[in-house]
Amino acid sequence: MTHTVLVTGVSRHIGARVASVLAADPDIDRVIGVDTVPPPSLARGGGGVALGRTEFVRVDLRSPDIAQVIAAADIDTVVHMSLVSAPSKSAGRSYMKEHNVIGTMQLLAACQRSATVRRVVVRSTTAVYGSSSHDPAVFTEEAEPIEVANSGYAKDATEVEAYIRGFARRRPDVTVSTLRFANFMGPGVDSPLTRYFTQPVLPTVFGFDPRLQFVHEDDGVEVLRRMAVEDHPGIYNVVGDGVMLLSQCVRRSGRPTVPVPSTAFRVIGDVARSVGLVDFSPEQLALMSYGRAVDAERLAGELDWRPKFSTASAFDDFLHSRGLFGGIPLTVIDWVTTVLGGSVER
Repeated sequence: MTHTVLVTGVSRHIGARVASVLAADPDIDRVIGVDTVPPPSLARGGGGVALGRTEFVRVDLRSPDIAQVIAAADIDTVVHMSLVSAPSKSAGRSYMKEHNVIGTMQLLAACQRSATVRRVVVRSTTAVYGSSSHDPAVFTEEAEPIEVANSGYAKDATEVEAYIRGFARRRPDVTVSTLRFANFMGPGVDSPLTRYFTQPVLPTVFGFDPRLQFVHEDDGVEVLRRMAVEDHPGIYNVVGDGVMLLSQCVRRSGRPTVPVPSTAFRVIGDVARSVGLVDFSPEQLALMSYGRAVDAERLAGELDWRPKFSTASAFDDFLHSRGLFGGIPLTVIDWVTTVLGGSVER
């Protein structure tokens, strides 16, 4: 039975949604959300995801204060959503690494000392597999990256997973679930990849058409909810069914493209990042060159569940939320779909 849940990273969209859905569960006594800033729903002006009865506590995971929160509230389940996938313009990469790695170390140290914590769920990423020309067609959870990440979010996530494995060995009585999510898509998602697809012109790497996979935010939240209230130890890939080529994504978005050499793509990324538009990090360049595909059958079998959204339909829902779809106004597409009884292929 799950009684008291701690959710980290509640100032960001997915973290707030997870806290909200757990707070709506009558079988859960308390939900405590922590972050360095209040969620938008609690900040001046409101907005964002309604957190319901979630109790917000301002705490920096890099400090030992998180141990006091866990001890004072008798936390039994921790859902760690606080990994940052891209540096902010104001904080930079050094803060991102400290937040991701040092913050996770402090959180795990607090969990290790706790007498009440018995379940830990960690949001990780399929970026730990990397992207290279030598990759297998599909990564399973047992696969090792061909090229180990040496920078950015992928490197942070790889280090975080190493600390998670160490924690699991030291506390075998705690159920530890590590979820490797593909790129999130959906109406509320703001990420380097969603910002890329909303640019007026999309640079692509000349000569490459990478395979991409997405997970819809609704499916991601449901998986996290299940993991928070049930025991499913292990590592699981989380992704919508199917794959899309970048060229297919571009055609659906209706955005013009400019194929450029990889060196120019990196330069464009540096300029875009400097003005706060898009984060074209080295790992983003690798993804946009070689792509990545993972297998999620382990999760489907463990939960006896399949995502409601495929990779393609998750991307379509994102396009709808931004008013994009092949350059044709969505109001026209929806009207034609209604007239033809839903037979228009999107």
